[in-house]
Amino acid sequence: MSTPLAVATVRVALLTYSTKPRGGVVHTLALAEALQRKGIDVTVWSLGRGGDTAFFRPVDVPVRLVPFAARDDESVGERILRSIAALREAFEPGAYDVVHAQDCISANAVDDCVRTIHHLDTFTTPELVACHERAVVRPRAHVCVSAAVAAEVRAGWGIDPVVIPNGVEASRFAAAEPGFGELAPYVLAVGGIEPRKGTLALVEAMALVRAAEPSWRLVVAGGETLFDYRDYRAAVDARAAELGVEPVVLGPVDHELLPSLVAGARVFAFPSTKEGFGMAAMEALAARVPVVAADLPVLREVFAGTVRFAADPVSLAAALLAPADPALREAGEALCRRHSWDAAAESHIAIYRTLV
Repeated sequence: MSTPLAVATVRVALLTYSTKPRGGVVHTLALAEALQRKGIDVTVWSLGRGGDTAFFRPVDVPVRLVPFAARDDESVGERILRSIAALREAFEPGAYDVVHAQDCISANAVDDCVRTIHHLDTFTTPELVACHERAVVRPRAHVCVSAAVAAEVRAGWGIDPVVIPNGVEASRFAAAEPGFGELAPYVLAVGGIEPRKGTLALVEAMALVRAAEPSWRLVVAGGETLFDYRDYRAAVDARAAELGVEPVVLGPVDHELLPSLVAGARVFAFPSTKEGFGMAAMEALAARVPVVAADLPVLREVFAGTVRFAADPVSLAAALLAPADPALREAGEALCRRHSWDAAAESHIAIYRTLV
Protein backbone atom coordinates (compact mmCIF):
# COMPACT_ATOMS: atom_id res chain seq x y z
CA MET A 1 0.00 0.00 0.00
CA SER A 2 1.35 3.41 -0.93
CA THR A 3 1.98 6.06 1.70
CA PRO A 4 -0.30 9.13 1.44
CA LEU A 5 1.51 12.16 0.09
CA ALA A 6 2.27 15.02 2.45
CA VAL A 7 0.10 18.05 1.78
CA ALA A 8 3.10 20.20 0.88
CA THR A 9 4.02 17.94 -2.05
CA VAL A 10 0.68 18.48 -3.83
CA ARG A 11 1.11 21.05 -6.58
CA VAL A 12 -2.21 22.49 -7.76
CA ALA A 13 -3.05 24.80 -10.65
CA LEU A 14 -6.37 26.64 -10.46
CA LEU A 15 -7.47 27.90 -13.87
CA THR A 16 -9.96 30.68 -14.54
CA TYR A 17 -10.81 32.70 -17.64
CA SER A 18 -10.56 36.33 -16.57
CA THR A 19 -9.02 38.77 -14.11
CA LYS A 20 -12.33 40.60 -13.64
CA PRO A 21 -14.59 40.32 -10.54
CA ARG A 22 -17.05 37.69 -11.76
CA GLY A 23 -18.33 35.06 -9.34
CA GLY A 24 -16.17 32.22 -10.64
CA VAL A 25 -13.06 34.40 -10.51
CA VAL A 26 -13.83 35.55 -6.96
CA HIS A 27 -14.26 31.88 -6.02
CA THR A 28 -10.96 30.90 -7.65
CA LEU A 29 -8.88 33.49 -5.81
CA ALA A 30 -10.47 32.90 -2.40
CA LEU A 31 -10.10 29.13 -2.76
CA ALA A 32 -6.47 29.45 -3.89
CA GLU A 33 -5.56 31.53 -0.85
CA ALA A 34 -7.34 29.11 1.48
CA LEU A 35 -5.54 26.15 -0.10
CA GLN A 36 -2.22 27.90 0.42
CA ARG A 37 -3.07 28.47 4.08
CA LYS A 38 -3.52 24.69 4.32
CA GLY A 39 -0.04 24.07 2.93
CA ILE A 40 -0.92 23.39 -0.71
CA ASP A 41 1.48 24.62 -3.39
CA VAL A 42 -1.04 26.46 -5.57
CA THR A 43 -0.73 28.67 -8.64
CA VAL A 44 -3.58 30.56 -10.32
CA TRP A 45 -3.62 30.75 -14.12
CA SER A 46 -5.81 33.06 -16.17
CA LEU A 47 -5.98 35.13 -19.32
CA GLY A 48 -4.90 38.74 -19.01
CA ARG A 49 -7.61 40.19 -21.19
CA GLY A 50 -7.17 43.55 -22.86
CA GLY A 51 -3.73 44.15 -21.38
CA ASP A 52 -4.59 43.24 -17.78
CA THR A 53 -1.42 42.45 -15.81
CA ALA A 54 -3.09 41.64 -12.48
CA PHE A 55 -6.36 40.45 -11.01
CA PHE A 56 -8.99 42.91 -9.78
CA ARG A 57 -7.51 42.59 -6.28
CA PRO A 58 -4.13 41.64 -4.79
CA VAL A 59 -3.67 37.87 -4.61
CA ASP A 60 -1.51 36.10 -2.01
CA VAL A 61 -0.56 33.16 -4.24
CA PRO A 62 1.61 32.85 -7.35
CA VAL A 63 -0.21 34.01 -10.47
CA ARG A 64 0.40 33.30 -14.15
CA LEU A 65 -1.44 35.57 -16.56
CA VAL A 66 -1.44 34.77 -20.28
CA PRO A 67 -1.57 37.94 -22.45
CA PHE A 68 -4.78 38.12 -24.45
CA ALA A 69 -5.26 41.17 -26.64
CA ALA A 70 -8.74 42.52 -27.35
CA ARG A 71 -10.06 42.33 -30.92
CA ASP A 72 -13.07 44.32 -32.04
CA ASP A 73 -13.54 42.36 -35.25
CA GLU A 74 -14.24 38.88 -33.82
CA SER A 75 -17.47 37.16 -32.84
CA VAL A 76 -18.15 35.67 -29.41
CA GLY A 77 -17.50 32.21 -30.82
CA GLU A 78 -14.15 33.27 -32.29
CA ARG A 79 -13.19 34.89 -28.99
CA ILE A 80 -13.98 31.69 -27.09
CA LEU A 81 -11.86 29.56 -29.45
CA ARG A 82 -8.98 32.04 -29.27
CA SER A 83 -9.22 32.09 -25.47
CA ILE A 84 -8.97 28.31 -25.29
CA ALA A 85 -6.04 28.21 -27.71
CA ALA A 86 -4.09 30.94 -25.90
CA LEU A 87 -4.43 29.31 -22.49
CA ARG A 88 -3.65 25.84 -23.89
CA GLU A 89 -0.48 27.06 -25.60
CA ALA A 90 0.89 28.76 -22.48
CA PHE A 91 -0.14 26.29 -19.78
CA GLU A 92 2.45 23.91 -18.30
CA PRO A 93 0.55 20.77 -17.24
CA GLY A 94 3.66 18.81 -16.21
CA ALA A 95 4.37 21.27 -13.41
CA TYR A 96 1.30 20.25 -11.39
CA ASP A 97 -0.14 17.17 -9.71
CA VAL A 98 -3.71 18.46 -9.98
CA VAL A 99 -5.17 20.85 -12.56
CA HIS A 100 -8.47 22.36 -11.48
CA ALA A 101 -10.50 24.28 -14.07
CA GLN A 102 -13.18 26.69 -12.89
CA ASP A 103 -15.07 27.31 -16.16
CA CYS A 104 -15.66 25.85 -19.59
CA ILE A 105 -12.90 27.85 -21.29
CA SER A 106 -10.16 26.66 -18.95
CA ALA A 107 -11.56 23.11 -18.91
CA ASN A 108 -11.24 23.04 -22.71
CA ALA A 109 -7.69 24.37 -22.55
CA VAL A 110 -6.31 21.36 -20.61
CA ASP A 111 -6.59 17.63 -21.20
CA ASP A 112 -6.87 16.21 -17.68
CA CYS A 113 -8.53 18.20 -14.95
CA VAL A 114 -10.93 18.57 -12.09
CA ARG A 115 -13.81 20.84 -13.07
CA THR A 116 -15.97 23.00 -10.85
CA ILE A 117 -19.36 23.48 -12.49
CA HIS A 118 -20.67 26.68 -10.92
CA HIS A 119 -23.85 26.64 -12.98
CA LEU A 120 -25.08 25.23 -16.27
CA ASP A 121 -25.75 27.52 -19.21
CA THR A 122 -27.84 27.24 -22.35
CA PHE A 123 -26.02 28.60 -25.40
CA THR A 124 -26.93 28.99 -29.08
CA THR A 125 -23.47 29.93 -30.41
CA PRO A 126 -22.06 26.66 -31.82
CA GLU A 127 -18.57 27.18 -30.40
CA LEU A 128 -20.03 27.81 -26.95
CA VAL A 129 -22.34 24.81 -27.14
CA ALA A 130 -19.38 22.55 -27.93
CA CYS A 131 -17.20 24.21 -25.29
CA HIS A 132 -19.87 23.75 -22.63
CA GLU A 133 -20.42 20.07 -23.49
CA ARG A 134 -16.73 19.15 -23.52
CA ALA A 135 -16.19 20.96 -20.23
CA VAL A 136 -18.80 18.72 -18.59
CA VAL A 137 -17.93 15.33 -20.06
CA ARG A 138 -14.11 15.41 -20.34
CA PRO A 139 -12.88 16.19 -16.78
CA ARG A 140 -12.00 13.23 -14.59
CA ALA A 141 -13.61 14.68 -11.46
CA HIS A 142 -16.40 17.19 -10.90
CA VAL A 143 -17.31 19.64 -8.15
CA CYS A 144 -20.52 21.67 -7.84
CA VAL A 145 -21.09 24.51 -5.41
CA SER A 146 -24.68 23.46 -4.66
CA ALA A 147 -26.73 20.27 -4.63
CA ALA A 148 -29.21 21.81 -7.09
CA VAL A 149 -26.54 22.20 -9.78
CA ALA A 150 -25.16 18.74 -9.00
CA ALA A 151 -28.65 17.34 -9.58
CA GLU A 152 -28.79 19.05 -12.99
CA VAL A 153 -25.45 17.50 -13.93
CA ARG A 154 -26.57 14.09 -12.71
CA ALA A 155 -29.82 14.27 -14.67
CA GLY A 156 -28.23 15.58 -17.86
CA TRP A 157 -25.03 13.57 -18.07
CA GLY A 158 -25.16 10.77 -15.50
CA ILE A 159 -22.17 12.31 -13.69
CA ASP A 160 -22.22 12.49 -9.88
CA PRO A 161 -20.29 15.60 -8.74
CA VAL A 162 -19.01 16.25 -5.24
CA VAL A 163 -20.86 19.19 -3.64
CA ILE A 164 -18.60 21.75 -1.94
CA PRO A 165 -20.39 25.01 -1.11
CA ASN A 166 -18.68 28.34 -1.57
CA GLY A 167 -17.22 30.23 1.32
CA VAL A 168 -17.77 33.90 2.01
CA GLU A 169 -15.44 36.60 3.31
CA ALA A 170 -17.93 37.29 6.08
CA SER A 171 -15.64 39.38 8.29
CA ARG A 172 -14.77 41.77 5.43
CA PHE A 173 -18.41 42.59 4.79
CA ALA A 174 -19.48 42.48 8.45
CA ALA A 175 -16.88 45.11 9.32
CA ALA A 176 -17.86 47.46 6.49
CA GLU A 177 -19.23 50.89 7.28
CA PRO A 178 -22.15 51.94 5.06
CA GLY A 179 -20.89 54.08 2.22
CA PHE A 180 -22.10 55.78 -0.97
CA GLY A 181 -24.44 57.98 1.05
CA GLU A 182 -24.88 60.30 -1.94
CA LEU A 183 -26.89 57.50 -3.59
CA ALA A 184 -29.02 56.60 -0.58
CA PRO A 185 -31.59 55.27 -0.20
CA TYR A 186 -30.85 52.61 -2.79
CA VAL A 187 -31.68 49.07 -3.79
CA LEU A 188 -28.47 47.34 -4.88
CA ALA A 189 -27.94 44.65 -7.51
CA VAL A 190 -24.49 43.20 -8.23
CA GLY A 191 -23.61 41.39 -11.45
CA GLY A 192 -24.32 43.94 -14.14
CA ILE A 193 -27.14 44.17 -16.65
CA GLU A 194 -27.63 40.83 -18.33
CA PRO A 195 -30.42 38.29 -18.86
CA ARG A 196 -29.19 35.82 -16.21
CA LYS A 197 -29.29 38.51 -13.55
CA GLY A 198 -32.98 39.30 -14.15
CA THR A 199 -32.34 43.02 -14.63
CA LEU A 200 -35.47 43.67 -16.69
CA ALA A 201 -37.74 42.21 -14.00
CA LEU A 202 -35.89 44.28 -11.39
CA VAL A 203 -36.47 47.49 -13.37
CA GLU A 204 -40.18 46.71 -13.56
CA ALA A 205 -40.26 45.98 -9.83
CA MET A 206 -38.46 49.25 -9.08
CA ALA A 207 -41.18 51.18 -10.89
CA LEU A 208 -43.63 49.80 -8.32
CA VAL A 209 -41.20 50.46 -5.48
CA ARG A 210 -40.76 54.10 -6.52
CA ALA A 211 -44.50 54.58 -6.65
CA ALA A 212 -44.47 53.94 -2.90
CA GLU A 213 -40.99 55.35 -2.13
CA PRO A 214 -40.11 57.98 -4.77
CA SER A 215 -36.67 58.67 -3.28
CA TRP A 216 -35.41 55.10 -3.66
CA ARG A 217 -32.88 54.46 -6.41
CA LEU A 218 -31.77 51.33 -8.21
CA VAL A 219 -27.97 50.93 -8.20
CA VAL A 220 -26.36 48.25 -10.39
CA ALA A 221 -22.71 47.28 -9.87
CA GLY A 222 -20.43 44.86 -11.70
CA GLY A 223 -20.95 43.47 -15.16
CA GLU A 224 -17.63 42.43 -16.73
CA THR A 225 -18.43 39.62 -19.19
CA LEU A 226 -17.20 37.93 -22.35
CA PHE A 227 -20.63 38.04 -23.93
CA ASP A 228 -22.38 40.69 -25.96
CA TYR A 229 -25.50 41.81 -24.08
CA ARG A 230 -25.98 45.09 -25.93
CA ASP A 231 -29.46 44.18 -27.18
CA TYR A 232 -30.59 43.20 -23.69
CA ARG A 233 -29.09 46.31 -22.16
CA ALA A 234 -30.82 48.45 -24.78
CA ALA A 235 -34.13 46.78 -23.87
CA VAL A 236 -33.49 47.42 -20.18
CA ASP A 237 -32.59 51.07 -20.85
CA ALA A 238 -35.72 51.56 -22.93
CA ARG A 239 -37.97 49.97 -20.31
CA ALA A 240 -36.32 51.96 -17.51
CA ALA A 241 -36.85 55.21 -19.42
CA GLU A 242 -40.47 54.27 -20.09
CA LEU A 243 -41.05 53.60 -16.38
CA GLY A 244 -38.94 56.52 -15.11
CA VAL A 245 -36.64 54.31 -13.05
CA GLU A 246 -33.24 55.74 -14.16
CA PRO A 247 -30.88 53.13 -12.65
CA VAL A 248 -27.43 54.21 -11.50
CA VAL A 249 -25.03 51.86 -13.31
CA LEU A 250 -21.63 51.85 -11.58
CA GLY A 251 -19.93 49.09 -13.55
CA PRO A 252 -17.14 47.22 -11.75
CA VAL A 253 -16.57 48.62 -8.25
CA ASP A 254 -13.13 48.68 -6.65
CA HIS A 255 -12.56 45.64 -4.44
CA GLU A 256 -11.89 47.79 -1.38
CA LEU A 257 -15.07 49.84 -1.89
CA LEU A 258 -17.50 46.99 -2.57
CA PRO A 259 -18.22 46.12 1.10
CA SER A 260 -19.22 49.70 1.89
CA LEU A 261 -21.43 49.83 -1.20
CA VAL A 262 -23.18 46.65 -0.07
CA ALA A 263 -23.44 47.79 3.55
CA GLY A 264 -25.00 51.08 2.48
CA ALA A 265 -27.89 49.47 0.60
CA ARG A 266 -31.45 49.62 1.94
CA VAL A 267 -32.01 46.15 0.47
CA PHE A 268 -30.08 43.81 -1.83
CA ALA A 269 -31.94 42.54 -4.91
CA PHE A 270 -30.99 39.14 -6.35
CA PRO A 271 -33.63 38.33 -9.02
CA SER A 272 -31.43 35.99 -11.09
CA THR A 273 -32.95 33.52 -13.51
CA LYS A 274 -30.03 31.11 -13.00
CA GLU A 275 -27.40 30.82 -10.26
CA GLY A 276 -25.03 28.20 -8.94
CA PHE A 277 -24.82 29.40 -5.35
CA GLY A 278 -25.36 33.12 -4.81
CA MET A 279 -22.11 34.49 -3.43
CA ALA A 280 -23.12 38.16 -3.84
CA ALA A 281 -26.28 37.56 -1.80
CA MET A 282 -24.21 35.82 0.88
CA GLU A 283 -21.94 38.87 1.07
CA ALA A 284 -24.98 41.10 1.55
CA LEU A 285 -26.18 38.91 4.42
CA ALA A 286 -22.72 39.19 5.99
CA ALA A 287 -23.09 42.97 5.79
CA ARG A 288 -26.50 42.65 7.58
CA VAL A 289 -28.41 43.92 4.55
CA PRO A 290 -31.85 42.40 3.81
CA VAL A 291 -31.87 40.25 0.66
CA VAL A 292 -34.71 39.55 -1.76
CA ALA A 293 -33.92 36.62 -4.05
CA ALA A 294 -35.54 34.89 -6.99
CA ASP A 295 -37.51 31.82 -6.04
CA LEU A 296 -35.11 29.28 -7.57
CA PRO A 297 -34.42 25.78 -6.18
CA VAL A 298 -30.73 26.54 -5.76
CA LEU A 299 -31.43 29.74 -3.82
CA ARG A 300 -33.99 27.94 -1.66
CA GLU A 301 -31.30 25.36 -0.93
CA VAL A 302 -28.68 27.91 0.09
CA PHE A 303 -30.75 30.73 1.61
CA ALA A 304 -33.98 29.26 3.03
CA GLY A 305 -34.89 31.04 6.24
CA THR A 306 -32.52 33.96 5.67
CA VAL A 307 -33.94 35.95 2.72
CA ARG A 308 -37.29 36.84 1.19
CA PHE A 309 -38.15 35.13 -2.09
CA ALA A 310 -40.03 36.59 -5.06
CA ALA A 311 -41.28 35.04 -8.28
CA ASP A 312 -42.25 38.08 -10.41
CA PRO A 313 -41.91 41.87 -10.49
CA VAL A 314 -45.00 42.41 -8.30
CA SER A 315 -43.86 40.08 -5.52
CA LEU A 316 -40.31 41.37 -5.92
CA ALA A 317 -41.48 44.96 -5.35
CA ALA A 318 -43.51 43.95 -2.30
CA ALA A 319 -40.53 42.12 -0.80
CA LEU A 320 -38.18 45.03 -1.46
CA LEU A 321 -40.55 47.38 0.35
CA ALA A 322 -41.15 45.08 3.32
CA PRO A 323 -39.63 46.15 6.66
CA ALA A 324 -36.38 44.49 7.63
CA ASP A 325 -36.91 41.32 9.66
CA PRO A 326 -34.47 40.94 12.59
CA ALA A 327 -34.99 37.17 12.61
CA LEU A 328 -33.93 36.90 8.97
CA ARG A 329 -30.91 39.08 9.63
CA GLU A 330 -29.80 36.95 12.58
CA ALA A 331 -30.27 33.76 10.57
CA GLY A 332 -28.34 35.28 7.67
CA GLU A 333 -25.37 36.13 9.86
CA ALA A 334 -25.37 32.60 11.25
CA LEU A 335 -25.47 31.19 7.70
CA CYS A 336 -22.43 33.23 6.70
CA ARG A 337 -20.48 31.97 9.70
CA ARG A 338 -21.05 28.40 8.50
CA HIS A 339 -19.55 29.09 5.05
CA SER A 340 -15.79 29.54 5.27
CA TRP A 341 -13.20 29.24 2.53
CA ASP A 342 -10.98 27.23 4.86
CA ALA A 343 -13.70 24.58 5.12
CA ALA A 344 -14.09 24.62 1.34
CA ALA A 345 -10.32 24.18 0.96
CA GLU A 346 -10.32 21.15 3.28
CA SER A 347 -12.99 19.49 1.14
CA HIS A 348 -11.03 20.22 -2.04
CA ILE A 349 -7.85 18.77 -0.56
CA ALA A 350 -9.71 15.54 0.16
CA ILE A 351 -10.55 15.30 -3.56
CA TYR A 352 -7.02 16.19 -4.67
CA ARG A 353 -5.55 13.42 -2.54
CA THR A 354 -7.62 10.83 -4.38
CA LEU A 355 -6.29 12.06 -7.73
CA VAL A 356 -2.55 12.36 -7.02
